[in-house]
Amino acid sequence: GGVGFTQYATAAYTDNVLDDFTYFGKEYVEDKYGMTEAPNTMDTVLDVASEVNFYALEQFEDYPALLETIFGGSQRASIVAAASGCSTAFATGNAQTGLSGWYLSMYLHKEQHSRLGFYGYDLQDQCGASNVSQLEETKE
Repeated sequence: GGVGFTQYATAAYTDNVLDDFTYFGKEYVEDKYGMTEAPNTMDTVLDVASEVNFYALEQFEDYPALLETIFGGSQRASIVAAASGCSTAFATGNAQTGLSGWYLSMYLHKEQHSRLGFYGYDLQDQCGASNVSQLEETKE
């Protein structure tokens, strides 16, 4: 849910904002784990996606005019989530883990700002947990 068209337009219309956040995540991953060397675990998702998410949201606080380059903030949640997801996938080499990073970013964003943006993002971008998680039977 919710990733397709959003990213079709976001990469082209957000200047260098998405690039900056993604490069921050790439450098964080390279310094901490090495590219694609991190374990494919929830701990990695929590670490990388949270770090990138917090960095990106801090940039919006430090540079308020940044919102104007992305249509008054309507793309903020998607840009932050895309960078978090890409960075998590860089860390593990696993796209599915990257998707978990995307949705974690959406949850963290909503916790901080109480909303994700305009145009129904709150509906489509919070449905990820059921799509990226599974329960496994423990074996002894």
